[in-house]
Amino acid sequence: MGNELKLTWRQRDNDLTRRRGDGETRGKVKLAVLVLLLCLSAITSLSSCSKAKQPPPRVVPVVAETADRKNVPLQIKAIGNVEAYNTVAIKSQINGEISEVYFREGQDVKRGRMLFRIDPRPFESALRQAESALVRDRAQAANAQEDSKRYATLAGKGYVSVQEYDKARTNADALGAVVKADEAAVENARLQLEYTAIMSPIDGQTGAITIQKGNVVKANDVPLVTINQITPIYVTFSVPEQDLANIKRYQASGELHVEVSTPQGNKKPVKGALTFIDNKVNTATGTIMLKATFANQDRALWPGQFVDVVLTLTTERDRVIVPTQAIQTGQQGQYVYVIKDDLTAELRVVTPGRLYDDWTVIDKGVAAGEMVVTDGQLRLVPGAKVEIKNEKAKQDSATEAQSTQSKTEKNTETPAPKSK
Repeated sequence: MGNELKLTWRQRDNDLTRRRGDGETRGKVKLAVLVLLLCLSAITSLSSCSKAKQPPPRVVPVVAETADRKNVPLQIKAIGNVEAYNTVAIKSQINGEISEVYFREGQDVKRGRMLFRIDPRPFESALRQAESALVRDRAQAANAQEDSKRYATLAGKGYVSVQEYDKARTNADALGAVVKADEAAVENARLQLEYTAIMSPIDGQTGAITIQKGNVVKANDVPLVTINQITPIYVTFSVPEQDLANIKRYQASGELHVEVSTPQGNKKPVKGALTFIDNKVNTATGTIMLKATFANQDRALWPGQFVDVVLTLTTERDRVIVPTQAIQTGQQGQYVYVIKDDLTAELRVVTPGRLYDDWTVIDKGVAAGEMVVTDGQLRLVPGAKVEIKNEKAKQDSATEAQSTQSKTEKNTETPAPKSK
C-alpha cells in the first residue's frame, strides 16, 4: 500500500513538470510571434513614409569638355643628351716648351687659327743642320757621278780594269742614296718645325687650357685644350627596338623631324632632323641609338645637356580626341560620361588609343562635338541630371591661384628694420 502511494505521487510530479514546460514553450512562441509582427509593422510604416516623402532627383554639378576632331601627330618621346658635332683634343706632336698661347679659354676659333707656339729654335737649328748635310752630300754625289762616267770611258778603252769602274759606279750610287736620305731628313726637320705652330683643325669653341705658357710638353701626352664644334650640334637618344620598324618605314617616305626642349627652359622647342640610326640594337637594354642634327645658331643647346626629345613620325588626320581625365576605368572596361541634350549623363564604353599631350585619341565610342565629363564622375550614375559648372570652376581656380600668389608674396616680403 505504501509503494503504490509513492508511485502515485511520483506520476503526479512528472505530470506537473511536463505541464509547466509546455506552458513556458507556448509563452516563448507567443512572444516571438509578437516581436515578428511588430517588426513587420515598423518596416511597412517606414516604407510607406519613404514613398510618401521621397526627395526630387539630385542635380550633380560637373565640369565638361567637348570632344574635338584634330590632326594628331604620331610621336615618340625620349630623354636625349647633347653632343658636340665634332670634338678635337689638341696635343703636341713634338717635345718642347710652350712659348706663346694665342687664344682665351672659351673663345671661338676658326680652322687654321694659331693656338700655341712651341719654342722653334731647336727645330730651326736641326733644319739648318739637315740642309747643310744635304748640300755636302749632293756635292759628293755629283763628283762621284762624274768619276763614274770617266771610269766608264776609260774602261771601254781598256785603260782601267772593270773592277775599278764597278767601284766608281757603286760609290756614285751610294752617294746618290745618301742624298735622298738627306732630303728626307730635311723634310722631317721642316715638318718638326711646322709642328711648333699648333693650329685649330676645326671651327669651334675652346675649353679650359690645361698647360699654360712656359711649361714643357711631351709629344702625344696630355691634351693642351679641347675644341668642341657646336654649330651644328648632335642630340643622341635611344628608343625601344619595337619602334624601329615604324621609324625606318616613315623615314623612307621623307625626313623625320625632331624637337628638343630643356626641362628647365621656357624657350620654344629647338627643331632639327633625324640623321643617324645605329647599325645595331643594344641587347642589354633592348633599345637602339638615334642621332638628330640641329643648326644651333643661337646656341640654345650645349654639349652634355639633357633634353626632352620628341620624334614626329607622321600626322594622323581627323582623329577624335577627348581630355585624358575624362576617361575612367570600370568593370566593363574604360568609359566616359557623355552629357546628352537633356542634360543627363550617359555612360559610354570607349576604345581609347594613344596619348597626345593632355588628350587621348578615341578610336570608338565618342563622336566629335559631344560633351564629356572631366570632373565629378564619382558622383554620377547613368541617367543622372547634371549641371555644367565650367565657368565657376575656372573662376574658383583663378581665385585660388591669386590667393596662393598673395600668400606667397606676403611670406617672401622682407620686414622693415626696427629703429634703434
